[in-house]
Amino acid sequence: MTKNINPFSTLTDLAGALARRELSALDLAEFYLARIERANPKLNAFVTVEAELARALARASDTRRAAGLALGLLDGLPIALKDLLEIDGRVTTVGSAMWRERRSKETAVVVERLLAAGMVVLGKTQMVEFAFGGWGANPKLGTPWNPWDLGAHRVPGGSSSGSGVAVAAGLAPAAIGSDTGGSIRIPASLVGITGLKTTGGLISLRGAFPLSSTLDSIGPLTRNVEDTALLTLAMAEPEARANLALRAAPANLSTQRIVVLPQEQWPMAVDPAVAAAIEAARQVLQSLGAHLIERRLPFDLGDLMRRNGQLIAAEAYLVHRAYVEDTALPIGQWVRARLLAGKGILAADYIEVLTHRRAACEAWIEWMRDADALLTPTLPIAACRVEEVDETTTPLASFTRAANYLNACGLSLPGGFAAGGLPVGVQLLGKPFAEGTLIDIGRAFQRATDWHRRTPDLAPLFA
Repeated sequence: MTKNINPFSTLTDLAGALARRELSALDLAEFYLARIERANPKLNAFVTVEAELARALARASDTRRAAGLALGLLDGLPIALKDLLEIDGRVTTVGSAMWRERRSKETAVVVERLLAAGMVVLGKTQMVEFAFGGWGANPKLGTPWNPWDLGAHRVPGGSSSGSGVAVAAGLAPAAIGSDTGGSIRIPASLVGITGLKTTGGLISLRGAFPLSSTLDSIGPLTRNVEDTALLTLAMAEPEARANLALRAAPANLSTQRIVVLPQEQWPMAVDPAVAAAIEAARQVLQSLGAHLIERRLPFDLGDLMRRNGQLIAAEAYLVHRAYVEDTALPIGQWVRARLLAGKGILAADYIEVLTHRRAACEAWIEWMRDADALLTPTLPIAACRVEEVDETTTPLASFTRAANYLNACGLSLPGGFAAGGLPVGVQLLGKPFAEGTLIDIGRAFQRATDWHRRTPDLAPLFA
């Protein structure tokens, strides 16, 4: 019998249905596998679908639940994984056509923890090659399709492009991505979902193929902040979990101080819909009791973006230098150019950026001493058409890279819509390991708004 499952259900909703025995983990797995089979040829969110693995994990979960041994709220719930998370013996392409047959020799700690919580892996999601790009394009393995416009191929955002599309299109209730300069928050904003960039060190990177050892982080892409909290808690290092423990949502935000920047400090002009979303978010947060303070950052966001880019390029070249100059290999033109840019960065310049970053991280903590969050746009624009992309530019990272450079945590929330019904997001940045505070603010914001409940019209794919 076909179960009546809403493809845009949250993890929390689905966990409740499992607990009430309204459906089984196998029902859920089959439902999402069927949606992937119908929609993935168009959306290209998944590079690998692990149907038999998903069924086996789901059956095991159902057996545990029947015996009264469920592992917790996440047991039996489906999850999609960005294809840089290793699973021993299975293919991990890291978004590269030259690694279509590359088999992992270990399992990422993140994956181990999700499996230990009983989650059901649906498959691996498409990504920008080597995770090096913000638009979401992948000319060799195919660029995922932003589901908010089925008539025009619009950018999904990167590098966690497939993870964002999978959640936004209801092909998975949640997914895991990585973020080195915005690679979770950029797709989250462009496809209208929630994305958390975690503090470096909160979640282990072991078994996640690196882009930049200094800047990489792992985090969830979800339908709402409640699910963000569940997954972050499951993935976090044991010593960091105390600050993330699920707690009752505060009745209001009267204890929260949220900083907003004067617009002259924004690194670039933004779409009018983005400016409107920020103003609306300010009003919502104030109505919830938060204290809004306008003041200037002690940094230039454009300068931090440039320095962050230098670190990525230098460290990514180190990872890929053995083969990146081999033109016989099917490496994308623009990713190859970005990697080779790292070759020209002098050791003295690299060390100078690291020194500057240490001082900037300390200055960020000091500047935020009497504040709980900084509110900014996530991106300056909504999703453009793929053919309009200029791969030599990085406007999508103008508000996001600072978080990685400053080792801040960052939460992107759906905040409104631009022309053509395309989502835009707002961003909250916090002190290191202040994810719990951002989650509290985000939960309150989503109780008062419904942007995160809006979904794209995918009826043509399932007609």
